[in-house]
Amino acid sequence: MSKTRNLPWVEKYRPEQLNDLISHTDIVSTITQFIKEDRLPHLLLYGPPGTGKTSTILAVAKQIYSPKEFSSMVLELNASDDRGIGIVRGQVLNFASTRTIFKSGFKLVILDEADAMTKDAQNALRRVIEKFTENTRFCIICNYLSKIIPALQSRCTRFRFGPLKTTQMVPRLQHVIAEESVTVTEAGMKALITLANGDMRRALNILQSTSMAYDLVDEDSVYNCVGHPLRQDIENIVNWLLNESFCKAYNNILEMKTAKGLALQDILSEVHTYIHRVDMPVKVQIHLLIKMAEIEHRLASGTNERIQLSALVASFQTARELVCHDSLRVSS
Repeated sequence: MSKTRNLPWVEKYRPEQLNDLISHTDIVSTITQFIKEDRLPHLLLYGPPGTGKTSTILAVAKQIYSPKEFSSMVLELNASDDRGIGIVRGQVLNFASTRTIFKSGFKLVILDEADAMTKDAQNALRRVIEKFTENTRFCIICNYLSKIIPALQSRCTRFRFGPLKTTQMVPRLQHVIAEESVTVTEAGMKALITLANGDMRRALNILQSTSMAYDLVDEDSVYNCVGHPLRQDIENIVNWLLNESFCKAYNNILEMKTAKGLALQDILSEVHTYIHRVDMPVKVQIHLLIKMAEIEHRLASGTNERIQLSALVASFQTARELVCHDSLRVSS
């Protein structure tokens, strides 16, 4: 316990065996069958971050090899390591081409974040995989399948790791909460799940940072800890946008943004969700969504937040005029 005391919870509670994994039971059962029959193919695991790709292959490696064999039988290269064509032709090739004297069976090469590898490196890897299949298995992990060349995809058995469901995340979070003796309210748990958006790693990181900053993990403390706008703040912002004058709405939102350190990007995302729940004419709703999409695109390009905030307020002023115009036309 003393060894794991200072570890981040993401590492402390990382699954050690395939049975410990909380999701993707079909993938886990297939890989378990491969191991039982000693017929593990080359693997390609892809999907969003925090869905268990790295945990799965590390659990596989721990199941196949003893702790003593692990360092000599497994080569793990991450995005932080140099994985250009030189490394593929050097380190990877040397590791794959040498057989082990004391252990029969295959070695395992894990290439994490492989979508960051250059096309040249991937092409060089294709030949290495083909040549040393007899004594080495490769596991390629990535977020975007489209960034892996088709030649590599065809040599691997592909498994897609989708975002985790709420029903899968809650029991694991409750286990960590019980182990760490953290006090979490029901609203706090809901906020964790909402902000994590299917990413278990993000959920655990938010839980840990909130529990260190506050004695009670409730909705407000979770949102404050990650600097995300509260539901009440979004209601106020939408209320100002729909009912106040341009100057008042702009100044009120700017004041709240500055006081609470909110990013316009986060406000936009939450207002977008809120707009779908507001009862308004379809034409007006479409106008607002198009304008908000344009503002988000401009924000991503690095434009001035104050100017984009003005554009957001202006788009709602135009929407109000459209509503008034529609109601006048109906009444006449």
